[in-house]
Amino acid sequence: MPRRVQATLAVTMATALAAGVSGCAGWGGGPSGGGPNSINVLMVNNPQMVDLQQLTAEHFTAETGIEVNFTVLPENDVRDKISQEFSSQAGQYDVATLSNFEIPIYARSEWIAPLDDYVAADAEFDQADILAPMTASLSGDDGRLYGEPFYGESSFLMYRQDVLDAEGITMPANPTWQQVADIAARVDGVEPGMAGICLRGQPGWGQVFAPLTTVVNTFGGTWFTEDWEPGVDSPEFREAVQFYVDLVREHGEVGAPQAGFTECLNNLIQGNVAMWYDATSAAGSLEADDSPVKGLIGYAAAPVVETDSSGWLYAWSWSIQQASSKKDAAWEFISWASSREYEELVGNELGWSRVPAGKRASTYENPDYLAEASAFADPTLAAIESADPNDPGVQPRPAPGIQFMGIPEFPDLATQVSQDVSSAIAGRMTVDEALERGQQLADDVAERYRTREAE
Repeated sequence: MPRRVQATLAVTMATALAAGVSGCAGWGGGPSGGGPNSINVLMVNNPQMVDLQQLTAEHFTAETGIEVNFTVLPENDVRDKISQEFSSQAGQYDVATLSNFEIPIYARSEWIAPLDDYVAADAEFDQADILAPMTASLSGDDGRLYGEPFYGESSFLMYRQDVLDAEGITMPANPTWQQVADIAARVDGVEPGMAGICLRGQPGWGQVFAPLTTVVNTFGGTWFTEDWEPGVDSPEFREAVQFYVDLVREHGEVGAPQAGFTECLNNLIQGNVAMWYDATSAAGSLEADDSPVKGLIGYAAAPVVETDSSGWLYAWSWSIQQASSKKDAAWEFISWASSREYEELVGNELGWSRVPAGKRASTYENPDYLAEASAFADPTLAAIESADPNDPGVQPRPAPGIQFMGIPEFPDLATQVSQDVSSAIAGRMTVDEALERGQQLADDVAERYRTREAE
């Protein structure tokens, strides 16, 4: 890719990730120190990271002498701050939590450091134990590794096994979307206030279009073809979105246009829905000791139509800023935080349900973890191992990604289209109207890439 295109992408990435994000600092708004034997880590405030923050001083710092100064922010805010920090190469933060969406783009822009030499010199880390799809999704165009996963996930179908059993319904291990729709119709209303299925309808590229893009993929659609033809109003894309909208309108949860991950999780836990298609990471909450549906949930592969699998792939991961002057210490922290040793520490001190799983094959051979996660461990591992970010559909793509397309413009594009899809779920516009507008937006993005490639 020409250097001028890389520069353009870098500016676009910083703009796209910052678009629509509030500027509030959240808690832990800046590094608290910068001594010669310390590093600054900028990370999202998910529960797994909060656990890490609590364990670091007593274990990592005590063993290595490296002090870790954490800045911990909500997801939208941390993405904004990371994009600003890394695009400017200010060097204030040594390590940041990035996902497999940002890492290949940041690597292309030379904002993050390759990790291959560190991995090669650190035999105890055991890169071969990292699940292959995770390694692939955290690598750059040059084949080098730029991130290590802290925890990962795919997607699958979660359903009330007891409800289906009472109705004499057997869920296939690998269901089609039509089978899921038929089951949703049969169980809709079988218990007071219970809808057939929960599907995200909340606007956002990481909300409704996380599950919906996987549906588009398996119906044979794509955001863009390999030669940058936009496909938002293609027959396959339209069929997938129409199916999704019809299913959630006819048999979905109350308040679907505002429902995201948290709302669907609560609906399944509270008995308001019989099924839910979403992230594998939700299973830990469903099977928690205080969950009223613990032991009642079945797990099936992500539903398909034209593809063999359709589960997504996502990982919150660690990367080192290229401008960092403390890369060696930064790697020591990453190596510890993503290690088997750290998983065992969490399991022994905090409980095995809180282990940041979804990244290492050995986790799924650990008897202590399996004793806690036996209901969902195998389906989770199968979903992650079958995910292929480089070939998620029926046609070649111009960029990797399953529930997203790995280009800087995608967050803004998909967020705009999602607003109209959410309106279609609410009945305020038709799917055709939503996708006609989306096609125009996608065509603007495609034209820029066609022009760049022609230069």
